[in-house]
Amino acid sequence: MNWQESRRAFLRASAGAGLAAPALDAAPRTVPRGSICDVDGLKVGHDTDARRPTGCTVVLTEGGAVAGVDVRGGAPGTRETDLLNPVNTVQQVHAILLSGGSAFGLAAADGVVRWLEERGIGYPVGPLRVPIVPAAILFDLQVGDPHVRPTAESGYRAARNAAAGPPAQGNVGAGAGATVGKIHGLGRAMKGGLGTASWRLPNGLVIGALVAVNAVGDVVDPETGQILAGLRTPDGKALADTMAEFRRGASLAEPAPGRHTTIGVVAANVAWSKAQATKVAQMAQDGFARAIRPGHLPSDGDTIFALGTGRLSLAESHLGLIGALAADVMAQAVVSAILHAKGIPGYPAAADLKNAPG
Repeated sequence: MNWQESRRAFLRASAGAGLAAPALDAAPRTVPRGSICDVDGLKVGHDTDARRPTGCTVVLTEGGAVAGVDVRGGAPGTRETDLLNPVNTVQQVHAILLSGGSAFGLAAADGVVRWLEERGIGYPVGPLRVPIVPAAILFDLQVGDPHVRPTAESGYRAARNAAAGPPAQGNVGAGAGATVGKIHGLGRAMKGGLGTASWRLPNGLVIGALVAVNAVGDVVDPETGQILAGLRTPDGKALADTMAEFRRGASLAEPAPGRHTTIGVVAANVAWSKAQATKVAQMAQDGFARAIRPGHLPSDGDTIFALGTGRLSLAESHLGLIGALAADVMAQAVVSAILHAKGIPGYPAAADLKNAPG
């Protein structure tokens, strides 16, 4: 039984738990449907810097959401992730920030905090409200002027731009400077980007994902195994295969840590605990493993946040089902990022190559 057949069997079995499966027979390279904003209570906003490809993306949950996080890459850049540990006190967050700019981009979270504070949103401390805004960054400083990076004002604008409708995808926000396929350096890399997708089940459960794809490895269609974007052949005109290079004994041309990283958010309209959110974030990392080959390298900071907006009660027996679907939808968001990406000088997109999908 292949992966797609296994997934169909799993989702058919879920109907017995009252969670009927959506149709899965669309063409494998159809752009994934839906967005993380299909989950009630969420808004997404971008700020994209026109001076070079970089930016930040905020997922607002102004009513508060119980969150968890899972960090798999060896070179993460994060803020407020310790707060999400289930043993710690604060239970809800008010936004998640994804940003380019490497460690410099964490400053964008300050702008999101300021925007929320101006609206009286945050954790109550006496007369004050302290907004809780965990964040993660990716490394895009090699694309254009490295001194141009997201700032607190960038984060403020992203929060101000946030809306409940489907967000823009591709070369926007945290995905603006994202690239993929970097085992042999930037000369054979391609354009990554930002993507989103969702599942809506008949019982009212909605699971969404949003991701900025900036991987060392290739992005593959998880339903066919076809490489969509990544390492190019030496002439730059066609897709190669990063894992084939590894099997031949190749090593990374740029071994310095922290130069890559895929970061994302999964969300569901459920009421869960921080421990349950953390487990779903862990399971959602399987979506990276299915669609990015290889992932979670020492030079990545791969990080996924999980948000529960508290609209549906969650039976403990359904937690594994939600985690499995979160991985599924995260893989689809990764594919969507690549299919929406547009080429920039030096970094063609999937649609630009002669053996492009579709």
